[in-house]
Parts: sequence; C-alpha cells; structure tokens
Amino acid sequence: MTIRLSSRLFEWLAIVAASVVMCAVLGDDQGHADEPLVQKLLISFTFTASIWEGNRMLFGVMRRRWPRPDQTVRRLAEQIPVQIVFTIVTSLLLKTVLGVLLPECRTDAADMLKQALFNLMPTAVVTLFYESRYFFVEWKANLTRVESLARTAAQSQLDALRQQLDPHFLFNSLNTLAALIDDDEPAQAQRYLSQLADVYRYVLLAKDRDTVPLHEELAFVDAYIALNKVRFRENLLVENTIPASSHQRRVAPLSVQTLVENALKHNVISREHPLALRLEAAGPDTIRVANPVRPKALLAPGTRVGLANLVRRYALLTTTPVEVSAEGGEFQVSLPLL
Repeated sequence: MTIRLSSRLFEWLAIVAASVVMCAVLGDDQGHADEPLVQKLLISFTFTASIWEGNRMLFGVMRRRWPRPDQTVRRLAEQIPVQIVFTIVTSLLLKTVLGVLLPECRTDAADMLKQALFNLMPTAVVTLFYESRYFFVEWKANLTRVESLARTAAQSQLDALRQQLDPHFLFNSLNTLAALIDDDEPAQAQRYLSQLADVYRYVLLAKDRDTVPLHEELAFVDAYIALNKVRFRENLLVENTIPASSHQRRVAPLSVQTLVENALKHNVISREHPLALRLEAAGPDTIRVANPVRPKALLAPGTRVGLANLVRRYALLTTTPVEVSAEGGEFQVSLPLL
C-alpha cells in the first residue's frame, strides 16, 4: 500500500512538473500574454493531467490485454494509434470547453489543431515513462521467477534423485532382477536391467533442464512402468492415449513420472484391486493422469510432497495452473503442455 501511494504521489508530482514545463514552453504562443500566471498554470495542469491520466488508464487496459513481455510489440502497435487519437480528441474537446468558459482563450481551428498536435509531445514523454518503468518491473519480476525456478528445479532434481535412488525402490528392483536371474530368464533379466539403466540415465540427464519434450518424458515413463509391471504383473494396468500430435510439446522433467509414482505409492495394487492408470489428453494443451483411489492403510511419510513441488514448478513455468481433482472415487491431475 505504501509503495502504491508513493508511486501515485510521484506520478502527480511529475504531472505538476510537466504542467509547468508545458506552460513555459507554450508561454505567450497562444496570444494571451495578459492572462494571469495562475490561470495559465491551471489551464496547463488541466490539459496535462487529463492527457496523462487518460493515457495511464489506457496503458492499464492494454497491459491486461497483452500482459506478457513477448507481446510488447503487439501491444504498442495497438496502443500508440489509440493514444494519438485520444490525445488529439481530448485536446480539441478541452480547448473547445475552455473557449466557452473563458472567451479570451478562444482560438481558431488552426491554432486548436496546432496545440492538439503539440500535446503529442507530453504523450510521448508519458509513454516513455510508463513503458520504461513497466519494462524494469517486468525485468525484475522475470529475474525473480528465473531464480525461483532455478531453486525449485534444483530441489526437485534432488528430490527426484532421492526418490529414484530410494532404498526401497532399489531393493525391490534388485530383488526382481535377482528373481529373473534365478528363474533362468536371461533375456528378460537383460531387458529389465536395460530399463532400469534407462530410468537412472533419464533422471541424470534431466536434472539440468527446466523442460523436456513430452515424447522423452513418456519414453521414460514407459521404462519406469515396465519395471513396475514386472513386479505387479497383470495387477498394474496402464492405458496411454495421449495423441502423437502432442508429443513435441514440452513438460517439466519427471512430471508425468511423479504422478505415476504417486499412484503406485499410495494405492492398493492387488489381484482383487488392480490399479488402472490412464494417461490421456484433457484438451489440446493439457494432458491428464488418472487412477482410481484405493488408499493403502498406511501411507508413507511425505505423502503428495512431490505433487506440491510439481505444482510450484509449473507456477513458475506457465500461468496455466496444474489442476488436481479427487472426485467420484478417482484421482486426476492435469498438466498444461508448454
């Protein structure tokens, strides 16, 4: 609130200063040298404040319409012509009203148009002032977002490594591999070992990236699911209907895998209650991971910490939120495609 008040106070001080400058620049150019100085200043202030405030409100409208920094050119291309028209029309209207209220200030059409065009100069100053400030504020905000994303990504990478290298995961994987070897199934054991290596390789390669192509994430998820299907067999059912047209879009690394892992970690998987996972499109710009909710009697500590971290990461990557739903006995998480 204090910052907002200070900003508005500074703006009004700038309006007063601009009014004085405009009064001095125009001076006696309008042919009214005998007008009192106070009257000249009030007239100049009225023109300057009206044009300044009108343009300020116009900036707000345009920034809500085109808010992103990469839309600056498009915003200015639409904004500047409107500013020019607004300034000229406002100047002519004010000059007309002034001529009615103060007959001695009445001028002909040529002089009115001349002053209206002259008022484009303070409009240019106002535009430069607000655009420079907006650029600086957005630059600082973007810098903060980048730093936050770096910190969150670093923590996410560490969490992912901890999760994937979790002793339970290693213990189960190595036990499964040992069972395959004991059962004299070298081909399946080799395939399992290769998939296990793919999982770890992806985690290490993705740790330095903010986003990855969806097809890479899905390939990693396939390897991760394949490892778990060896353990759960027909009790784990996975249906992937994400269209190929979405595969070149990008997602946060380990995002889809986090949702799959949460489903495996927190739900009962048995012959009586097989876990059916669905990976599907939830729209042209969204994918969804869904599963029935059958919570285990005892949940592991840290439930849904990975999901909360994922929501924070996406908040730094896009304005489109991650949508989480747990209705009708089904848990769904929708991820925006980047």
